[in-house]
Amino acid sequence: MRRIHVDVSLLVYTVLLLGIGLLSVYSASSAAALHAYGDAWYDTKRQLLFACMGVVAMWVAMRVPIETWKRWATPLLIAALIALIAVLIPGIGVVRGGARSWLGIGSFGIQPSEFMKIALIVFLARGLSQQHVLSWRALFVPLSVIGAIFALVMLQPDLGTGAVLCGAAGAMLVVAGMRAGHMITLGLCALAGGGALIAVAPYRLKRLTAFVDPWSDALGAGYQTIQSLFALAPGGLIGVGFGQSIQKHSYLPEPQTDFIFAIWAEEWGWIGAVAVLVLYALLIVRGWTIALRLRDAFASLLASGITAMWTVQVVINVGVVIGLLPVTGITLPLMSAGGSSLVLLLASLGMLHQLAASGK
Repeated sequence: MRRIHVDVSLLVYTVLLLGIGLLSVYSASSAAALHAYGDAWYDTKRQLLFACMGVVAMWVAMRVPIETWKRWATPLLIAALIALIAVLIPGIGVVRGGARSWLGIGSFGIQPSEFMKIALIVFLARGLSQQHVLSWRALFVPLSVIGAIFALVMLQPDLGTGAVLCGAAGAMLVVAGMRAGHMITLGLCALAGGGALIAVAPYRLKRLTAFVDPWSDALGAGYQTIQSLFALAPGGLIGVGFGQSIQKHSYLPEPQTDFIFAIWAEEWGWIGAVAVLVLYALLIVRGWTIALRLRDAFASLLASGITAMWTVQVVINVGVVIGLLPVTGITLPLMSAGGSSLVLLLASLGMLHQLAASGK
């Protein structure tokens, strides 16, 4: 391992968002945690534990040479693939929130699809960096791997994670120089595949209908969108005050995870909401700046994949909260309560620190 290289901008944005996240998790979860566990700090303590684990993971990733990730690309993918398959085996995988996405015991577990995000990005970065021309033949292996992983994720089912995986992979293909004709063809295939996914799962059609008109099924598929908007509306310019959210009191489902941005906006208003979005924008812009400045193809693609993963995840989560996208379960990086997601996202930022240093 090498000595630690710190990108000051990335570190500042990370610390600020992590601090905001801890505040948000406490506020959003305290009422429910007090009722369920007799401890208003229950979820916050867990989040703090995972944050500490994530900081350690980030520190380790900051010390790992880029060449090591390249060398271990295939073993990482295979390990993540085995875990992703194990999740689907009854008796091994744990069902939470209607999806068989977890491995673990009791309240503690890991979500293999989060590890797969990093593994796939590293694998694609190595493979695409070795191609001079992205013909259909050169794209066969990357597209086959992406398709197989997406299929496994959808068997859980977890459309949100699948969308993040495909979004990050698609961005890497574009950065690698994929031809316009290939982009159009793959885009049409994605549309056809999306239609097929809706056809085989009627609840997705209900979500799409509710997205267009949430009030058509106000107590069903449109409930989360309506309650999220009810959280955003009272916030006004400066919010109702820290800890004063009404929607977190059993009105808005998953207030500490998928819809934590709605609670933040309700309590801190549009000023607080815009401040958080600016922090995400600054972090993401910094990531793309690092990616574009790197001369090594593998390093540039790796930074692009990591930044694209962040970009897609933030856009989907915030888009769902404000009603611009259909409801799908995806966490808001560094703010939402969660273990595997928080640890892996912080680890990915550690990789960006190392990549930034390698480009100097």
